[in-house]
Amino acid sequence: MSNSKGQTDMDRRAFIAKTAGAAAATLVAPGVFLHAVAADQEQAVTDRVRWGMLVDTGKCADGCTACVDACTTENGLPNHGRPATDPTWIRKVRVRDNFTGKETNLPLMCQHCEHPPCVDVCPTGASFKRADGIVMVDRHICIGCRYCMMACPYKARSFIHEDIEIKPTNAPRGKGCVESCNLCVHRLDNGQAMTACAEACANAGHNAIVFGDLKDPGSPVSQALQQLPSRQIRADLQLNTGVRYSGV
Repeated sequence: MSNSKGQTDMDRRAFIAKTAGAAAATLVAPGVFLHAVAADQEQAVTDRVRWGMLVDTGKCADGCTACVDACTTENGLPNHGRPATDPTWIRKVRVRDNFTGKETNLPLMCQHCEHPPCVDVCPTGASFKRADGIVMVDRHICIGCRYCMMACPYKARSFIHEDIEIKPTNAPRGKGCVESCNLCVHRLDNGQAMTACAEACANAGHNAIVFGDLKDPGSPVSQALQQLPSRQIRADLQLNTGVRYSGV
């Protein structure tokens, strides 16, 4: 009888420990939940991969905003119709070759440099690069000095001027902080293999954005880079960007 009770207690403790570790949400106050990720899903970020993408400008349709719209929805970015202050993580730009006169449409976002200038100038360490090549902003220690915005040669960062109304758990945002494209890091950390912009571009039938692991020769992006000539934007800065463009 005592052995049975002891085994029952052990089973109960094991169940409680397992349930607590994998809890999706914990009530910490009336109406307030603390979201947690199951312990068995946590994996350290390593440099065995480097995330990046190739944009085939020849397939980037004039007037299409599928990638921009998808990014806005995915990250809860507001659109008040004020381009000067509305946050933008990805934007469509038109570039012109001064030698040939050729004009090209392309989506421009954080280029996820191997040697990011934004990280070099940040006084608090809020701008940082993960081991897998993703350049991010730690909003807990960002003081809103905007040095990183001045240092970025791609104008890829935005400052949050207003109170945040939409607060998706996958993209925490706060007034007074700087933010930019993070290659949908929440998707990657949960095992997905495509960014919102690449997915939207594919769904629109253009397939102009190819995403994947630049260190994996068999990945879609590596295969595309082997087949298409590509270049970096502002290659003269020698930043070794994670985003490359074909047809520019």
